[in-house]
Amino acid sequence: MSYQIYPTMNIINKLQHILSFFISASMLISCSSGDYSSGSDDANLEVSGHFDPKGKGPSSHTIKILDEARRTLPFSDTRDFEENEKGFIAAMMERQIKANAGHIAWDMDAFNFIDEQEEYSSVHPSLHRIAKLNQNYGLYEVIPGIYQVRGIDLAQITFIRGKKGWIAYDVLVSAETAAASWRLFQEHIGGGLPITTVIYSHNHGDHWGGVRGLITDEDVASGRVQVIAPDGFMDHLVAENVFAGNAMNRRLFYQYGLLLPRSPYGYVSQGLGHGLSRGSVGLIAPTKIITKPIEEVMVDGVRMIFQLTPDTEAPAEMNTYLPDMKALWMAENIMHGIHNIYTLRGAPVRDALNWSKYINEALYLFGQEAEVMFTSHHWPRWGNGRIQEVLRAQRDAYAHLNNQVLHHANQGVTINQIHNVYEVPHSLQQSWYTRDYHGSHENNSRAVIQRYLGYWDNNPATLIPLSPEESAPLYVEMMGGSKKILAKGKELIRDGKYKHATEILNRLVQAEPKNQEAKDLLADAFEQIGYQQENPGLRNSFLAGAYELRNDIPASAIPNSSSPDVIRVMTTGQFLDFLAIRMDGRKTQGMKYGINLITPDNGEKYAIELSNETLTNIKGYVLPNPDLEITINRKDLEIVMMGQKTLVDMIKDGTAKTQGDPSILAKIGEAMVTFDPRFPIMPGTKLRGSETVGKADAYSAEKLPANSPE
Repeated sequence: MSYQIYPTMNIINKLQHILSFFISASMLISCSSGDYSSGSDDANLEVSGHFDPKGKGPSSHTIKILDEARRTLPFSDTRDFEENEKGFIAAMMERQIKANAGHIAWDMDAFNFIDEQEEYSSVHPSLHRIAKLNQNYGLYEVIPGIYQVRGIDLAQITFIRGKKGWIAYDVLVSAETAAASWRLFQEHIGGGLPITTVIYSHNHGDHWGGVRGLITDEDVASGRVQVIAPDGFMDHLVAENVFAGNAMNRRLFYQYGLLLPRSPYGYVSQGLGHGLSRGSVGLIAPTKIITKPIEEVMVDGVRMIFQLTPDTEAPAEMNTYLPDMKALWMAENIMHGIHNIYTLRGAPVRDALNWSKYINEALYLFGQEAEVMFTSHHWPRWGNGRIQEVLRAQRDAYAHLNNQVLHHANQGVTINQIHNVYEVPHSLQQSWYTRDYHGSHENNSRAVIQRYLGYWDNNPATLIPLSPEESAPLYVEMMGGSKKILAKGKELIRDGKYKHATEILNRLVQAEPKNQEAKDLLADAFEQIGYQQENPGLRNSFLAGAYELRNDIPASAIPNSSSPDVIRVMTTGQFLDFLAIRMDGRKTQGMKYGINLITPDNGEKYAIELSNETLTNIKGYVLPNPDLEITINRKDLEIVMMGQKTLVDMIKDGTAKTQGDPSILAKIGEAMVTFDPRFPIMPGTKLRGSETVGKADAYSAEKLPANSPE
């Protein structure tokens, strides 16, 4: 799929990238077979089976670090494997699930390599462990009346028996994977009964995007199906990611390794699950919103107690207790590992202390009697003792992170030091359910300081620093030039001091972005650091950076956000705010316009002003003497927002009415920029285009349909 540049002259440009964060998906590519387990000689780390012709195998230093992890981590604790297998009913026989558009939405065979060897010298043993656990692929019983289909997407889908039918709880990323899950469930358990309720636990897209694989608009409009969500769900679904969506989407390529092949040298698993499905994303708006902090509701004859947990793992989220079943649903506030306080894709920093307190509240409200605890990801925990053990440990993990980071910060430790100072308690390090399987304590500790104190470390030298490309030449000059830096970089890499090597090599690459030898050497250091990581996001980021340094940015389709359901939930104000972000203010110097926008079908009106190179809007007001007034129904404006028709065309055919000077639209439209999420991250890299580099043809473009990760 080639990338189209749409005309910037049109103010209401096709919004292909407005919600690009929601529409990202991984290319499920497996690499060729090879010998992955040998301890490579450090003088010649080239290996067979690597997807990158410049790729290296693990060094002896990396192998030593991973061997130490095998020796010190609690691999004798196998309870997770026992619980993971409990309740198994049937395997999912469809190893590849095809998307409606014709490509593969989910390819389980891409992960076969995980079970082909007991260990890999290029994969952290703890990461390999969670990858093995994520190989579950089928239908499971939680308790009689509660069932899950696992391993078919990043999240799990849950079905709860109601009086008239089934309650579907969190419905995956894609309609195709949700539909496949429903088929498997009906084949073995469902009994032909319909879905009566869909519940979204929170606003991340891997929990609502598959809804159209289960129900239709008619089901909801007729009252046959209700849709329940927490307070703030619709607003946060859009607002958390729209305004910086293009940048988030590019960063997502690193955190989620979207273009890394499935390989012992590349992408292994995402921790939360194997990855993101690539099917069609939809959204059906909630018909009931949970608004009280603790709210009891009868849902198709099932008594449910909802606990709102705002500003935890998501800005709008809720846990649920089923008292008659003694079953506790912890949404994504609990997972089999530690989550992100700061997510590498970029998002508002989360509140670790708040998160801890809501876990504690659930522990005391419901955890004293619950006999099973199940969640949006991974597998359940059974037995009250086990439930309380996990709840207390995760409560303590988030509270310790918050409190001890601030303990150090109040003694002068800065955001640029804390990740090397903060230590997770040994007792938590020895628990699998508090390992860094999605978030990492290094980045989470920095996030706590960011939340309370911001980015500045209080050193005036860093307050208004030079940009890296400006400061780097000075460093290179003072270090004696590129030859000395390269020689020292090779020495540091040979000694296993990879972070030290990146410190000087990054300066050189910033100063000399066309120096391919420097870029390749920095990539070698990145690759070894990546192999050493337990955390999938850190591993993926270092390996993605290494690949782009060596080979430029892989040619790929731009993730497409044209899902009508997602566009419709944007408020008109959010749409106008995003246009203000897309507008290059420098191109509007001297312009001053007032515009009224009126949407009669929903009774809204907006006063829009362009002044001081800034586009602003306010709902509920109109300007008394506007330069232009546009009247268009909201339902027609949505067609414009989705890029199916231009505003100019709607003015021409009379769908939109204007008073005043419509040429203003073209003038403002000239300042609009279409964002491309393939902008360079590493210095000296560029979009490779359609050409291939060595074996890099595995990165060829495919359509990347929708999702919204955590």
